[in-house]
Amino acid sequence: MQIPHFPEANHPLVKSLFHHSDQELLDLFQSHPEAGKYFTAMFCRYSPIVYTLIRHSARSPVQADYLFALTWRHIYYELGGLDLSDAESSKETLTLQNWLINMTAFCINDLELPPTEAIHYSLQATSPPLWCYIEQALEQMPPVLRLMVLMAQTFHWSETRIAAYLQAEGEAIAPAEVANFLQEGYLMLEDKLPADVRAIYLGEDLPQS
Repeated sequence: MQIPHFPEANHPLVKSLFHHSDQELLDLFQSHPEAGKYFTAMFCRYSPIVYTLIRHSARSPVQADYLFALTWRHIYYELGGLDLSDAESSKETLTLQNWLINMTAFCINDLELPPTEAIHYSLQATSPPLWCYIEQALEQMPPVLRLMVLMAQTFHWSETRIAAYLQAEGEAIAPAEVANFLQEGYLMLEDKLPADVRAIYLGEDLPQS
């Protein structure tokens, strides 16, 4: 079994955080929700463990990659409320690693996966942290723009087909207008990503503070 390599682990913004403890990274993640580098650093630290657990349980590599991404998305939303000190009264001290293993086991056992042919996710094209922040950015977009971007990028629909679908739903949008709306949607989506996520994954320069 080959463990995937994630290039973001070599980005200076991420490498500069590797000296932090798990608790420090968790604290920084929770106190700086506008930044994506802390979650990315935790992902880089623990992705080999999570992937190893998942790969042994999935039926196919495609399903394993998709479950891996779904697991990190679940972890991303649960991390915001995680308090490791809550377990101090129990016999075993809860560590971030143990918590991640528990979350991974939960996802392996409880998430229902679609058949391989229905999965459109590519681990090589979109690393799980980027996927999490793209989903977060999509949620902030107007519904029609979000739908158009999803139809174009996820299902690869043509502008004509997108216009026909929207017209059937009562939206007066001509095929010729779809390209302009899509361009607006892509710019808005990128703008709503955290600045450090754009720097890590899109190669943008960080604005000077």
